Amino acid sequence: MAPLREKIGYALGDAASGGITWKIMSIAFPLFFTNVFGLSFADAAALMLLARMFDVVTDPLMGSIADRTQSRWGTYRPWLIFGSIPFGLIFALLFFTPELGPVGKRIWAYSFYLLMMACYTMVNVPYGSLLGVMTTDDNEKNQFSAFRMVGAYAMGFITLFSFPYLQRMVGGTEQHQYAVLGAGFGLVAALMTLACGLLTKERHEPVRAEKFNWGQFGDLFRNKPWVYMTSVAFCSNFFNGFRYAAAGYMITYCLNGDVNVGWFIINYTAFMAFSEATCMVFGAVSPAFTRWVGSKRMAFVWASVICAVFSALYFFIPMNPAFVWVMVAVSMLTSIGAGLYSPLIWSMYADVADYATEKNGTSSTGLIFSSGTMAQKFGGAISGSLIALLLGYAGMVSQTDMETGLTLVTISNEEAVRTMIWSLFSLFPAAVALIMALLVYKFPLKK
Repeated sequence: MAPLREKIGYALGDAASGGITWKIMSIAFPLFFTNVFGLSFADAAALMLLARMFDVVTDPLMGSIADRTQSRWGTYRPWLIFGSIPFGLIFALLFFTPELGPVGKRIWAYSFYLLMMACYTMVNVPYGSLLGVMTTDDNEKNQFSAFRMVGAYAMGFITLFSFPYLQRMVGGTEQHQYAVLGAGFGLVAALMTLACGLLTKERHEPVRAEKFNWGQFGDLFRNKPWVYMTSVAFCSNFFNGFRYAAAGYMITYCLNGDVNVGWFIINYTAFMAFSEATCMVFGAVSPAFTRWVGSKRMAFVWASVICAVFSALYFFIPMNPAFVWVMVAVSMLTSIGAGLYSPLIWSMYADVADYATEKNGTSSTGLIFSSGTMAQKFGGAISGSLIALLLGYAGMVSQTDMETGLTLVTISNEEAVRTMIWSLFSLFPAAVALIMALLVYKFPLKK
Protein backbone atom coordinates (compact mmCIF):
# COMPACT_ATOMS: atom_id res chain seq x y z
CA MET A 1 0.00 0.00 0.00
CA ALA A 2 1.51 3.31 -1.10
CA PRO A 3 1.73 6.01 1.63
CA LEU A 4 -0.42 9.15 1.53
CA ARG A 5 2.69 11.28 0.90
CA GLU A 6 3.29 9.50 -2.39
CA LYS A 7 -0.30 9.92 -3.55
CA ILE A 8 -0.06 13.64 -2.81
CA GLY A 9 3.27 13.74 -4.65
CA TYR A 10 1.67 12.06 -7.65
CA ALA A 11 -1.17 14.58 -7.52
CA LEU A 12 1.34 17.45 -7.76
CA GLY A 13 2.35 16.25 -11.22
CA ASP A 14 -1.10 16.86 -12.69
CA ALA A 15 -1.57 19.95 -10.53
CA ALA A 16 1.36 21.37 -12.55
CA SER A 17 0.56 20.05 -16.01
CA GLY A 18 -3.23 19.79 -15.85
CA GLY A 19 -4.07 22.44 -13.25
CA ILE A 20 -1.67 25.16 -14.39
CA THR A 21 -0.10 24.81 -17.83
CA TRP A 22 -2.77 22.87 -19.70
CA LYS A 23 -5.64 24.70 -18.01
CA ILE A 24 -4.22 28.11 -18.91
CA MET A 25 -3.37 26.94 -22.42
CA SER A 26 -6.90 25.60 -22.90
CA ILE A 27 -8.83 28.58 -21.58
CA ALA A 28 -6.54 31.57 -22.05
CA PHE A 29 -4.50 30.87 -25.18
CA PRO A 30 -7.24 31.25 -27.82
CA LEU A 31 -8.26 34.65 -26.44
CA PHE A 32 -4.63 35.60 -25.62
CA PHE A 33 -3.35 34.86 -29.12
CA THR A 34 -6.15 36.71 -30.94
CA ASN A 35 -6.95 39.59 -28.56
CA VAL A 36 -3.61 40.26 -26.78
CA PHE A 37 -0.70 38.78 -28.70
CA GLY A 38 -2.10 39.86 -32.06
CA LEU A 39 -2.42 36.74 -34.22
CA SER A 40 -5.22 36.56 -36.73
CA PHE A 41 -7.97 34.00 -36.15
CA ALA A 42 -6.63 31.97 -39.08
CA ASP A 43 -3.08 32.03 -37.66
CA ALA A 44 -4.30 31.00 -34.19
CA ALA A 45 -6.31 28.11 -35.67
CA ALA A 46 -3.37 26.95 -37.82
CA LEU A 47 -0.96 27.18 -34.87
CA MET A 48 -3.01 24.96 -32.58
CA LEU A 49 -3.68 22.45 -35.34
CA LEU A 50 -0.02 22.33 -36.42
CA ALA A 51 1.04 21.67 -32.83
CA ARG A 52 -1.23 18.63 -32.72
CA MET A 53 0.24 17.29 -35.95
CA PHE A 54 3.59 17.64 -34.20
CA ASP A 55 2.23 15.68 -31.23
CA VAL A 56 1.15 12.81 -33.47
CA VAL A 57 4.87 12.08 -33.90
CA THR A 58 6.39 13.22 -30.59
CA ASP A 59 3.89 11.68 -28.14
CA PRO A 60 4.16 8.01 -29.22
CA LEU A 61 7.91 8.44 -29.78
CA MET A 62 8.32 9.82 -26.26
CA GLY A 63 6.30 6.94 -24.88
CA SER A 64 8.53 4.41 -26.60
CA ILE A 65 11.70 6.19 -25.40
CA ALA A 66 10.39 6.40 -21.84
CA ASP A 67 9.62 2.66 -21.80
CA ARG A 68 13.31 1.96 -22.56
CA THR A 69 14.82 4.43 -20.10
CA GLN A 70 16.98 2.86 -17.39
CA SER A 71 18.56 5.04 -14.71
CA ARG A 72 19.24 5.26 -10.99
CA TRP A 73 15.99 7.25 -10.68
CA GLY A 74 13.90 4.64 -12.48
CA THR A 75 12.21 4.47 -15.86
CA TYR A 76 9.75 7.37 -15.86
CA ARG A 77 10.70 9.56 -12.87
CA PRO A 78 13.92 11.03 -14.38
CA TRP A 79 11.89 12.73 -17.10
CA LEU A 80 9.93 14.59 -14.41
CA ILE A 81 12.99 15.46 -12.36
CA PHE A 82 15.14 16.78 -15.20
CA GLY A 83 12.33 18.05 -17.43
CA SER A 84 10.78 20.32 -14.80
CA ILE A 85 12.96 23.40 -15.44
CA PRO A 86 12.57 23.59 -19.26
CA PHE A 87 8.87 22.84 -18.77
CA GLY A 88 8.31 25.95 -16.64
CA LEU A 89 10.73 28.18 -18.58
CA ILE A 90 9.22 27.60 -22.02
CA PHE A 91 5.74 28.15 -20.60
CA ALA A 92 6.83 31.55 -19.27
CA LEU A 93 8.36 32.60 -22.62
CA LEU A 94 5.20 31.62 -24.47
CA PHE A 95 3.24 34.27 -22.55
CA PHE A 96 5.71 37.03 -23.44
CA THR A 97 4.68 39.33 -26.30
CA PRO A 98 7.82 40.57 -28.15
CA GLU A 99 7.93 43.95 -29.87
CA LEU A 100 8.07 42.49 -33.36
CA GLY A 101 6.05 42.91 -36.52
CA PRO A 102 3.34 40.47 -37.62
CA VAL A 103 5.86 38.05 -39.18
CA GLY A 104 8.19 38.13 -36.16
CA LYS A 105 5.28 37.56 -33.78
CA ARG A 106 4.07 34.67 -35.88
CA ILE A 107 7.52 33.04 -35.78
CA TRP A 108 7.78 33.60 -31.99
CA ALA A 109 4.33 32.12 -31.32
CA TYR A 110 4.83 29.09 -33.55
CA SER A 111 8.34 28.36 -32.25
CA PHE A 112 7.57 28.56 -28.55
CA TYR A 113 4.19 26.87 -28.82
CA LEU A 114 5.81 23.87 -30.51
CA LEU A 115 8.62 23.89 -27.93
CA MET A 116 6.02 23.99 -25.15
CA MET A 117 4.21 21.02 -26.65
CA ALA A 118 7.52 19.12 -26.81
CA CYS A 119 8.27 19.93 -23.14
CA TYR A 120 4.73 19.02 -22.12
CA THR A 121 5.12 15.67 -23.89
CA MET A 122 8.56 15.08 -22.33
CA VAL A 123 7.08 15.50 -18.83
CA ASN A 124 3.46 14.40 -19.10
CA VAL A 125 3.86 11.13 -21.00
CA PRO A 126 6.25 9.62 -18.41
CA TYR A 127 4.05 11.07 -15.67
CA GLY A 128 1.00 9.20 -16.93
CA SER A 129 3.05 6.03 -17.41
CA LEU A 130 4.10 6.11 -13.73
CA LEU A 131 0.68 4.80 -12.78
CA GLY A 132 1.50 1.48 -14.43
CA VAL A 133 4.63 0.86 -12.31
CA MET A 134 3.69 2.32 -8.93
CA THR A 135 1.11 -0.38 -8.15
CA THR A 136 -0.54 -3.44 -9.68
CA ASP A 137 -3.63 -3.23 -7.44
CA ASP A 138 -6.67 -2.08 -9.43
CA ASN A 139 -8.32 -0.25 -6.50
CA GLU A 140 -5.08 1.55 -5.70
CA LYS A 141 -4.78 2.61 -9.35
CA ASN A 142 -8.22 4.19 -9.00
CA GLN A 143 -7.05 5.96 -5.85
CA PHE A 144 -3.92 7.31 -7.54
CA SER A 145 -6.07 8.45 -10.48
CA ALA A 146 -8.50 10.16 -8.12
CA PHE A 147 -5.64 11.95 -6.33
CA ARG A 148 -4.31 12.98 -9.71
CA MET A 149 -7.61 14.46 -10.82
CA VAL A 150 -8.22 16.21 -7.48
CA GLY A 151 -4.74 17.73 -7.72
CA ALA A 152 -5.39 18.92 -11.26
CA TYR A 153 -8.81 20.37 -10.52
CA ALA A 154 -7.83 21.91 -7.17
CA MET A 155 -4.89 23.70 -8.77
CA GLY A 156 -7.04 24.55 -11.77
CA PHE A 157 -9.55 26.22 -9.45
CA ILE A 158 -6.80 28.20 -7.70
CA THR A 159 -5.25 29.22 -11.02
CA LEU A 160 -8.46 30.30 -12.73
CA PHE A 161 -10.07 31.93 -9.68
CA SER A 162 -6.97 33.99 -8.86
CA PHE A 163 -6.20 35.02 -12.44
CA PRO A 164 -8.29 38.23 -12.65
CA TYR A 165 -7.16 39.41 -9.22
CA LEU A 166 -3.53 38.74 -10.07
CA GLN A 167 -3.98 40.68 -13.31
CA ARG A 168 -5.23 43.70 -11.38
CA MET A 169 -2.40 43.32 -8.88
CA VAL A 170 0.23 43.29 -11.64
CA GLY A 171 -1.34 46.22 -13.51
CA GLY A 172 -0.07 47.76 -16.73
CA THR A 173 -1.05 46.57 -20.18
CA GLU A 174 -2.62 43.17 -20.81
CA GLN A 175 0.59 42.10 -22.53
CA HIS A 176 2.57 42.94 -19.38
CA GLN A 177 0.04 41.17 -17.15
CA TYR A 178 0.18 37.93 -19.14
CA ALA A 179 4.00 38.01 -19.27
CA VAL A 180 4.32 38.38 -15.48
CA LEU A 181 1.68 35.77 -14.72
CA GLY A 182 3.23 33.37 -17.24
CA ALA A 183 6.57 33.63 -15.42
CA GLY A 184 4.97 33.13 -12.00
CA PHE A 185 2.82 30.17 -12.97
CA GLY A 186 5.71 28.66 -14.94
CA LEU A 187 7.88 28.69 -11.80
CA VAL A 188 5.17 27.03 -9.69
CA ALA A 189 4.60 24.37 -12.36
CA ALA A 190 8.32 23.58 -12.52
CA LEU A 191 8.58 23.16 -8.73
CA MET A 192 5.50 20.93 -8.56
CA THR A 193 6.77 18.72 -11.38
CA LEU A 194 10.13 18.34 -9.65
CA ALA A 195 8.41 17.46 -6.35
CA CYS A 196 6.31 14.81 -8.11
CA GLY A 197 9.43 13.15 -9.50
CA LEU A 198 11.14 13.15 -6.11
CA LEU A 199 8.18 11.97 -4.00
CA THR A 200 6.93 9.06 -6.12
CA LYS A 201 8.35 5.52 -6.29
CA GLU A 202 8.52 2.94 -9.07
CA ARG A 203 7.83 -0.43 -7.43
CA HIS A 204 7.52 -2.62 -10.49
CA GLU A 205 9.98 -3.00 -13.33
CA PRO A 206 8.25 -2.82 -16.73
CA VAL A 207 8.66 -5.84 -19.02
CA ARG A 208 10.90 -4.17 -21.60
CA ALA A 209 11.18 -4.84 -25.29
CA GLU A 210 14.81 -5.65 -26.04
CA LYS A 211 15.09 -3.11 -28.82
CA PHE A 212 13.04 -0.46 -30.56
CA ASN A 213 10.47 -1.99 -32.89
CA TRP A 214 8.16 -0.07 -35.20
CA GLY A 215 5.81 -3.03 -34.93
CA GLN A 216 4.72 -1.74 -31.51
CA PHE A 217 2.92 1.11 -33.24
CA GLY A 218 1.07 -1.36 -35.43
CA ASP A 219 0.16 -3.38 -32.34
CA LEU A 220 -1.68 -0.36 -30.98
CA PHE A 221 -4.15 -0.33 -33.86
CA ARG A 222 -4.70 -4.07 -33.49
CA ASN A 223 -5.52 -3.51 -29.82
CA LYS A 224 -9.30 -3.02 -29.83
CA PRO A 225 -9.54 -1.63 -26.25
CA TRP A 226 -6.82 0.91 -27.14
CA VAL A 227 -8.74 2.08 -30.22
CA TYR A 228 -11.89 2.66 -28.18
CA MET A 229 -10.08 4.27 -25.25
CA THR A 230 -8.09 6.62 -27.47
CA SER A 231 -11.30 7.69 -29.23
CA VAL A 232 -12.85 8.36 -25.82
CA ALA A 233 -9.80 10.38 -24.68
CA PHE A 234 -10.04 12.42 -27.88
CA CYS A 235 -13.72 13.15 -27.21
CA SER A 236 -13.12 14.04 -23.56
CA ASN A 237 -10.76 16.87 -24.42
CA PHE A 238 -12.83 17.81 -27.46
CA PHE A 239 -15.68 18.32 -24.97
CA ASN A 240 -13.56 20.29 -22.51
CA GLY A 241 -11.76 22.15 -25.28
CA PHE A 242 -14.96 23.70 -26.64
CA ARG A 243 -16.09 24.87 -23.21
CA TYR A 244 -12.79 26.25 -21.93
CA ALA A 245 -11.71 27.92 -25.18
CA ALA A 246 -15.16 29.47 -25.78
CA ALA A 247 -15.50 30.82 -22.21
CA GLY A 248 -13.31 33.88 -22.82
CA TYR A 249 -15.23 34.89 -25.93
CA MET A 250 -18.55 34.20 -24.17
CA ILE A 251 -17.83 36.57 -21.27
CA THR A 252 -16.32 39.22 -23.56
CA TYR A 253 -18.87 39.27 -26.37
CA CYS A 254 -22.06 37.63 -25.05
CA LEU A 255 -22.05 39.21 -21.57
CA ASN A 256 -20.26 42.43 -22.62
CA GLY A 257 -17.19 41.89 -20.44
CA ASP A 258 -16.48 40.94 -16.84
CA VAL A 259 -19.51 40.73 -14.56
CA ASN A 260 -18.95 42.46 -11.19
CA VAL A 261 -21.08 41.18 -8.32
CA GLY A 262 -20.08 43.43 -5.44
CA TRP A 263 -16.37 42.86 -4.88
CA PHE A 264 -16.49 39.61 -6.83
CA ILE A 265 -15.14 39.57 -10.40
CA ILE A 266 -16.58 37.00 -12.79
CA ASN A 267 -14.32 36.97 -15.80
CA TYR A 268 -13.78 33.96 -18.02
CA THR A 269 -11.21 32.29 -15.74
CA ALA A 270 -13.23 32.85 -12.56
CA PHE A 271 -16.34 31.58 -14.36
CA MET A 272 -14.63 28.29 -15.18
CA ALA A 273 -13.06 28.11 -11.71
CA PHE A 274 -16.47 27.09 -10.35
CA SER A 275 -16.43 24.16 -12.77
CA GLU A 276 -12.94 23.25 -11.61
CA ALA A 277 -14.14 23.13 -8.00
CA THR A 278 -17.03 20.86 -9.03
CA CYS A 279 -14.68 18.55 -10.94
CA MET A 280 -12.36 18.43 -7.93
CA VAL A 281 -15.17 17.30 -5.60
CA PHE A 282 -16.64 14.72 -7.96
CA GLY A 283 -13.20 13.53 -9.05
CA ALA A 284 -12.62 12.62 -5.41
CA VAL A 285 -15.88 10.62 -5.20
CA SER A 286 -15.37 8.95 -8.59
CA PRO A 287 -13.99 5.69 -7.08
CA ALA A 288 -17.02 5.41 -4.79
CA PHE A 289 -19.38 6.25 -7.67
CA THR A 290 -17.70 3.57 -9.79
CA ARG A 291 -18.15 0.94 -7.07
CA TRP A 292 -21.80 1.99 -6.69
CA VAL A 293 -22.50 1.74 -10.44
CA GLY A 294 -20.63 -1.56 -10.64
CA SER A 295 -18.03 -0.95 -13.37
CA LYS A 296 -15.74 1.74 -14.75
CA ARG A 297 -17.41 1.48 -18.13
CA MET A 298 -20.95 2.19 -16.94
CA ALA A 299 -19.77 4.89 -14.52
CA PHE A 300 -18.16 6.61 -17.51
CA VAL A 301 -21.34 6.24 -19.58
CA TRP A 302 -23.52 7.89 -16.94
CA ALA A 303 -20.97 10.66 -16.43
CA SER A 304 -20.98 11.37 -20.18
CA VAL A 305 -24.79 11.54 -20.24
CA ILE A 306 -24.72 14.10 -17.40
CA CYS A 307 -22.30 16.21 -19.47
CA ALA A 308 -24.53 16.00 -22.55
CA VAL A 309 -27.82 16.88 -20.81
CA PHE A 310 -26.60 19.94 -18.91
CA SER A 311 -24.47 21.23 -21.81
CA ALA A 312 -27.56 21.22 -24.03
CA LEU A 313 -29.61 22.90 -21.27
CA TYR A 314 -27.09 25.77 -21.11
CA PHE A 315 -28.05 26.90 -24.63
CA PHE A 316 -31.53 27.94 -23.42
CA ILE A 317 -30.29 30.31 -20.68
CA PRO A 318 -30.90 33.97 -21.65
CA MET A 319 -27.76 35.68 -22.91
CA ASN A 320 -27.87 38.33 -20.20
CA PRO A 321 -25.47 39.19 -17.32
CA ALA A 322 -28.46 39.14 -14.94
CA PHE A 323 -28.52 35.34 -15.35
CA VAL A 324 -24.81 34.86 -14.66
CA TRP A 325 -25.40 32.75 -11.53
CA VAL A 326 -27.77 30.49 -13.48
CA MET A 327 -24.99 30.08 -16.05
CA VAL A 328 -22.50 29.27 -13.32
CA ALA A 329 -24.89 26.72 -11.77
CA VAL A 330 -25.59 24.88 -15.04
CA SER A 331 -21.90 24.91 -15.92
CA MET A 332 -21.16 23.35 -12.51
CA LEU A 333 -23.83 20.68 -13.07
CA THR A 334 -22.19 19.87 -16.40
CA SER A 335 -18.86 19.53 -14.63
CA ILE A 336 -20.24 16.85 -12.30
CA GLY A 337 -19.99 14.46 -15.24
CA ALA A 338 -16.51 15.64 -16.20
CA GLY A 339 -15.32 15.22 -12.63
CA LEU A 340 -16.68 11.68 -12.43
CA TYR A 341 -15.15 10.44 -15.68
CA SER A 342 -11.75 12.19 -15.54
CA PRO A 343 -10.04 9.72 -13.13
CA LEU A 344 -11.53 6.81 -15.06
CA ILE A 345 -9.70 7.72 -18.26
CA TRP A 346 -6.26 6.98 -16.86
CA SER A 347 -7.37 4.02 -14.78
CA MET A 348 -8.90 2.48 -17.91
CA TYR A 349 -5.72 3.24 -19.87
CA ALA A 350 -3.82 1.29 -17.20
CA ASP A 351 -6.19 -1.63 -17.92
CA VAL A 352 -5.44 -1.27 -21.63
CA ALA A 353 -1.69 -1.33 -20.88
CA ASP A 354 -2.09 -4.49 -18.76
CA TYR A 355 -4.10 -6.10 -21.56
CA ALA A 356 -1.40 -5.21 -24.11
CA THR A 357 1.39 -6.62 -21.89
CA GLU A 358 -0.52 -9.87 -21.44
CA LYS A 359 -1.26 -10.12 -25.16
CA ASN A 360 2.17 -9.11 -26.57
CA GLY A 361 4.53 -10.26 -23.80
CA THR A 362 6.35 -6.92 -23.44
CA SER A 363 5.40 -3.64 -21.79
CA SER A 364 4.20 -0.74 -23.92
CA THR A 365 2.90 1.26 -20.97
CA GLY A 366 4.63 4.49 -21.95
CA LEU A 367 3.53 4.17 -25.56
CA ILE A 368 -0.08 3.53 -24.57
CA PHE A 369 -0.24 6.37 -22.04
CA SER A 370 1.46 8.69 -24.55
CA SER A 371 -1.27 7.94 -27.05
CA GLY A 372 -3.83 8.93 -24.42
CA THR A 373 -2.04 12.22 -23.85
CA MET A 374 -1.80 12.74 -27.61
CA ALA A 375 -5.51 12.02 -28.10
CA GLN A 376 -6.48 14.51 -25.42
CA LYS A 377 -4.19 17.22 -26.80
CA PHE A 378 -5.44 16.50 -30.30
CA GLY A 379 -9.04 16.87 -29.15
CA GLY A 380 -8.27 20.15 -27.42
CA ALA A 381 -6.38 21.50 -30.41
CA ILE A 382 -9.05 20.65 -32.96
CA SER A 383 -11.74 22.17 -30.77
CA GLY A 384 -9.60 25.31 -30.30
CA SER A 385 -8.87 25.50 -34.02
CA LEU A 386 -12.53 25.02 -34.88
CA ILE A 387 -13.52 27.80 -32.49
CA ALA A 388 -11.07 30.21 -34.14
CA LEU A 389 -12.20 29.20 -37.62
CA LEU A 390 -15.92 29.30 -36.84
CA LEU A 391 -15.68 32.68 -35.13
CA GLY A 392 -13.79 34.00 -38.14
CA TYR A 393 -16.49 32.55 -40.38
CA ALA A 394 -19.22 34.13 -38.23
CA GLY A 395 -17.69 37.59 -38.61
CA MET A 396 -14.77 38.20 -36.19
CA VAL A 397 -11.47 39.64 -37.46
CA SER A 398 -8.27 40.12 -35.40
CA GLN A 399 -5.30 42.18 -36.55
CA THR A 400 -2.37 44.18 -35.13
CA ASP A 401 -2.32 47.99 -35.42
CA MET A 402 1.03 48.72 -37.06
CA GLU A 403 1.37 52.12 -35.38
CA THR A 404 0.49 51.22 -31.77
CA GLY A 405 1.23 47.50 -31.79
CA LEU A 406 -2.15 46.88 -30.12
CA THR A 407 -4.53 44.15 -31.19
CA LEU A 408 -7.79 45.23 -32.85
CA VAL A 409 -10.82 42.92 -33.08
CA THR A 410 -13.74 43.86 -35.34
CA ILE A 411 -17.12 42.13 -35.78
CA SER A 412 -19.11 42.31 -39.00
CA ASN A 413 -22.16 40.32 -37.78
CA GLU A 414 -22.66 40.66 -34.03
CA GLU A 415 -25.76 38.45 -33.74
CA ALA A 416 -24.17 35.59 -35.69
CA VAL A 417 -20.99 35.79 -33.61
CA ARG A 418 -22.88 35.79 -30.30
CA THR A 419 -25.02 32.79 -31.33
CA MET A 420 -21.95 30.91 -32.53
CA ILE A 421 -20.10 31.53 -29.24
CA TRP A 422 -23.14 30.43 -27.20
CA SER A 423 -23.43 27.23 -29.27
CA LEU A 424 -19.71 26.51 -28.95
CA PHE A 425 -20.08 26.53 -25.17
CA SER A 426 -23.23 24.39 -25.10
CA LEU A 427 -24.53 22.49 -28.14
CA PHE A 428 -21.18 21.48 -29.61
CA PRO A 429 -19.94 19.95 -26.33
CA ALA A 430 -23.31 18.22 -25.81
CA ALA A 431 -23.00 16.43 -29.15
CA VAL A 432 -19.44 15.34 -28.35
CA ALA A 433 -20.50 14.01 -24.93
CA LEU A 434 -23.18 11.81 -26.53
CA ILE A 435 -20.61 10.34 -28.93
CA MET A 436 -18.30 9.72 -25.97
CA ALA A 437 -21.08 7.89 -24.08
CA LEU A 438 -21.66 5.58 -27.04
CA LEU A 439 -17.94 4.80 -27.43
CA VAL A 440 -17.51 4.00 -23.73
CA TYR A 441 -20.59 1.78 -23.78
CA LYS A 442 -18.93 -0.30 -26.52
CA PHE A 443 -15.55 -0.46 -24.65
CA PRO A 444 -14.43 -4.14 -24.73
CA LEU A 445 -12.84 -4.45 -21.24
CA LYS A 446 -15.72 -4.88 -18.81
CA LYS A 447 -14.04 -3.79 -15.59
